[in-house]
Amino acid sequence: MSDYKVTSNILLKDRPTKVVIDDAEKELKKVRKKLGKLQDTMYAHGKYGVLVCLQGMDTAGKDSLIREVFKDFNVRGVEVHSFKVPTELELKHDYLWRHYIALPERGRFGVFNRTHYENVLVTRVHPEYILGENIPTINTVDDINDAFWDKRFEQINNFEKHVADNGTLIFKFFLNLSKDEQKYRLLRRLNKQEKNWKFSPGDLKERKLWDTYQECYQDAINRTSKEHAPWYTIPADDKPSARYIVAKIMYDVLKTYTDIVEPELEEDIKVNIEQYKQQLNNE
Repeated sequence: MSDYKVTSNILLKDRPTKVVIDDAEKELKKVRKKLGKLQDTMYAHGKYGVLVCLQGMDTAGKDSLIREVFKDFNVRGVEVHSFKVPTELELKHDYLWRHYIALPERGRFGVFNRTHYENVLVTRVHPEYILGENIPTINTVDDINDAFWDKRFEQINNFEKHVADNGTLIFKFFLNLSKDEQKYRLLRRLNKQEKNWKFSPGDLKERKLWDTYQECYQDAINRTSKEHAPWYTIPADDKPSARYIVAKIMYDVLKTYTDIVEPELEEDIKVNIEQYKQQLNNE
């Protein structure tokens, strides 16, 4: 699975959008059960949280991936946050505030369905959105220059380094979808009545900006893939395979943390276990 990890600058056009893995659904079931058991251990251990960041173009399969990958988790062990247009309250804070307060507790998984990277992706494609943040030094779109984006990337890198240094294990997955597959999935939403609710005319407007988004994704990935917070580009045209790859990467990486073990009972409790059993059996 190391082929998907970004360890040096990439060209997105050279990264695969489709990989078909034999028996991907069957293999996913095995891995997600292992992940669920591992999360139970992490909950008892109580020293690491896990942040899973999912980014991708519309229809890349983020929602269904979350549903399938985390299906065998204890519900108390995972929390999903879907970041949409900032609320009035969120806009009264800096752009990272809503992400800070959604970070997972130690022992839990937090999934960001769309992430803090929206602040250097959608806003970079549509810089006028930045004006809604009411930043003191930004009065017009002309004030949003390269130095602004350089600073924002620096802030994101600092944010991730800070939370990683304090016990959060970070996975960042870019679901690399082809333009042809997106077209097929959008048409499916229109052709199937039960899928119509997922479609928005805005999806077609954003699709026209495909190349611009790809450039922004590529730049963001190259600037922010660090050893403590790596990016993985996941071929997303085949959904079952994409889900398995994501789950397998998480499991393989987490298993390298050999210090994640269930805590032992205190000695005075351990030596009296038989007494406690007897006490209960004699009720």
